[in-house]
Amino acid sequence: MTTLPTQLSSNSDSNTLLSITTESAPIDIEVPDNSASPKLVDPNAIILAEALTDNAISWRIHNCKVTEKTVTQDKPLPFLYHYDSLDDTIKQANPLTPELLAHFNTPMTPNAAAKLIGIEEGIIASPWHVKIIGSLVVFSEALQLAVRLHWTNTGKATQQIYTQNQADAISAAFKDWQFFGRVDVLYKNNKQTLVSIDEQPSKTHSQPAEALLTIEPSSDYQQLVANHALAVIIKLEADKVDLPWFDKAILERLE
Repeated sequence: MTTLPTQLSSNSDSNTLLSITTESAPIDIEVPDNSASPKLVDPNAIILAEALTDNAISWRIHNCKVTEKTVTQDKPLPFLYHYDSLDDTIKQANPLTPELLAHFNTPMTPNAAAKLIGIEEGIIASPWHVKIIGSLVVFSEALQLAVRLHWTNTGKATQQIYTQNQADAISAAFKDWQFFGRVDVLYKNNKQTLVSIDEQPSKTHSQPAEALLTIEPSSDYQQLVANHALAVIIKLEADKVDLPWFDKAILERLE
């Protein structure tokens, strides 16, 4: 993958307000004041995050797939997770003692936890551990733009779901799925400028992150730099409820 070029370089800690004009309305973003005459975005430019969340554009999903999958009841959990899953009546009959608290974070199976507490095996349910990672490509033929995104049900090692069967566990886990990680862009339109805007560019000790990124036309996917990938993901997450094609494609892939 190729790291995209940026329009701005950093050589100052001071900031300036850059007004970027679009067809709809001006957009003001704070960017590092690193140029005596910063370049303005073409008023006809496509702004990546705005385009991706525009449901008036005919977006289509391609190659939605699962890349990693863990769905099992065999993983151990810290003792406290098992204890907290018990009914209150069982907890009252078996309060936490210093001996039990000593195993607070000790990973163990439900049966091992039951033995430690002194109750019958099988009383503590075995949750499903669900972690599914996948990717998809969303594209617009009219814009000649494709974006590869990654999705998952949780940012943790696994998500614990207490339910009877595997299908219900997966369904419950993906009620609040999320985009994450890298973002790759394939843009073949040489008649219209494509840009990415990070309205809150983070700063590192070495140099500020770039607020404005021009994505050049290419026949290959280009990986967005980290702060622009995050800006795209934040916008997608904020507007996801109005973009049903993502949810539909992912849930169909999980069936």
